[in-house]
Amino acid sequence: MRKLITALTLALSLGSFAFAAEPAKQATGTAAAPAMTAPAATQAAPAVPAAPMTAKAATTAPEQKKSFKANPVVTIPIFLIIIGVTMMVVVWSAKRTKSAADFYTAGGGITGTQNGWAIAGDYMSAASFLGISGLIALYGYDGFMYSVGWLVAYITVLLIVAEPCRNAGKYTLGDILSFRTEPKPVRAVAALSTVTVSTFYLTAQMVGAGKLMQLLIGIPYKTAIIGVGILMVGYVVFGGMTATTWVQIIKAGLLMTGAFLLSVLVAAKSGFSPLRFFNDIATSPNIIEHVQKVVLKDPLPVPGFDYGQRFLEPGLFLKQPLDQISLGMALVLGTAGMPHILMRFFTVPTAQAARKSVIVAMFIIGFFYILTTLLGFGAALHVTPQEISKVGKGGNMAAMMLAQQLGGDVSPFLGDLLLAFLCAVAFATILAVVSGLVLAASAAIAHDIYVNVIKDGHADQHEQVMAARVTSLCVGAAGIMIGIAAEKSNVAHLVALAFAVASSGNLPVVVMSLFWKKFNTAGVISGLVVGTVASIALVMVSPNMTYPKKVAADAQKTVTVLEKKQAEGGSLTDKEMKDLAKAKADYAANKDGKSMLGLDAPLFPLKNPGILSIPLGFLAAIIGCLAFPSRRSEEMFDEIYVRQNTGIGIAKAVDH
Repeated sequence: MRKLITALTLALSLGSFAFAAEPAKQATGTAAAPAMTAPAATQAAPAVPAAPMTAKAATTAPEQKKSFKANPVVTIPIFLIIIGVTMMVVVWSAKRTKSAADFYTAGGGITGTQNGWAIAGDYMSAASFLGISGLIALYGYDGFMYSVGWLVAYITVLLIVAEPCRNAGKYTLGDILSFRTEPKPVRAVAALSTVTVSTFYLTAQMVGAGKLMQLLIGIPYKTAIIGVGILMVGYVVFGGMTATTWVQIIKAGLLMTGAFLLSVLVAAKSGFSPLRFFNDIATSPNIIEHVQKVVLKDPLPVPGFDYGQRFLEPGLFLKQPLDQISLGMALVLGTAGMPHILMRFFTVPTAQAARKSVIVAMFIIGFFYILTTLLGFGAALHVTPQEISKVGKGGNMAAMMLAQQLGGDVSPFLGDLLLAFLCAVAFATILAVVSGLVLAASAAIAHDIYVNVIKDGHADQHEQVMAARVTSLCVGAAGIMIGIAAEKSNVAHLVALAFAVASSGNLPVVVMSLFWKKFNTAGVISGLVVGTVASIALVMVSPNMTYPKKVAADAQKTVTVLEKKQAEGGSLTDKEMKDLAKAKADYAANKDGKSMLGLDAPLFPLKNPGILSIPLGFLAAIIGCLAFPSRRSEEMFDEIYVRQNTGIGIAKAVDH
């Protein structure tokens, strides 16, 4: 029955992604969307349904906004308070962290409710809070689909992996996979996969932290990276899972509070009327201009076309139904394969608590994404896409700018205070997420590689804890260096890549290890290797990367249209003259360029590789398993089946 429910749930969720893309089939014209920094880039052609153009489409440029900058006098004290509270948590946790179980899983003593809040804190990253609200502010409805995917993902986690993984594992992904396989090669490959996923995700978070601090309060990028790195290393090295859990809980509470307060201000602006709110969006001249010139790249308005209504319809960012489905597959299935999420299920004392933690997390995350959607549309309406793009092309500061403006409408101090609070919350968000990632990566190296491969399982508690702390220090130092090195790189695709690897490599082998009797060592290794390599390779040749000749082609289109207007005797406005000059410069700079891999155009047409890499991961695991059968793995299936359903043999919670 559980498998049937799961299949129906996944079918419905993925079907919703395909259905959401349907309006894109009613094409009346095509144009290319600009590359963006979060969460990914796109260069496919959108199709737009015909609709009457509103009278406000022809209005002038957006009104001038005040400069966007956090007030250090307000921001820094709030930062120091949050850092001080979390460091007190670390000191308290350090006294309770004595064994390997304490370090990796908080001794299994976290309650279901606490773990639910911690999962939410682990999952609601800066990419979610800043990236999705910015994506909605610039591309409308499509950004909401990211929220839906991440929320539906926890149904997969609840029905498939939460309880079995908690009962069958101990500390890491390698513990689950090595139970009835050859432990050393399986642990080595599982650790490599864990470190790969964690590195992709960690790099994106670290670069985001540096840019955020640099932009908001003027801290140099390298200084911000080093500061975040030192704090996250301190949380993990001294406090282990206990400190990481409570930092995530505190951060989740702060993030929900900030998002709720800001959402109330947005709703109040429209008299708490959804109809008025969305009508204002559809008739906003700034949004209409943005959709026309920036998203659809129409230099001149198309007669009879409603650009404002188009903003509220799917297909501006994810333009193909297959892209919607592929993204849905990666988000829905990738979460269940994320090492730092799987690791959280080992922190609760019972399978019932594991299920409860997922349900609590689902409600918190679901409410949060509703608020994020409101903030994204609110930023488009009140801040305008033009002003958001001036601060950052990816729109990551949309929620921050909205906080400063709406608070400032009440009083300048309230604007500074609300912005400072959200800056500090975003900072705490990054700290909580990177701490969880560092802990997952260090556990894979210390527990799987050092203790079980190098030491063959013969290491006392003191040695295990020391290995975990040294590894955490090394992983944190590596994260700092990678973050500094990636300062000028577009790392947006790394988030998509992390989910693609988790869904294509980790999830197939976890599911088959738990539920397929014949699954064995060859299946685990082949599934992990093929799924990981396929997803990385496909992303590197996908539209996520920058293709200069595509940029040049878009610029040439603008040049052609505007020069044609001039040739026909029409005069260009000052704005159109600037657009023409910029387009000529863009064409000259990009006409002979190539992508990072030397390509002129994407080889793989979709932004997310899940629709291809996930089946490849499952197929490779199945073929590898059938090609090299193992009698021992089959004989041990009954034991893991009983264990995952009953919890017999799992370590009990430590009574501190």
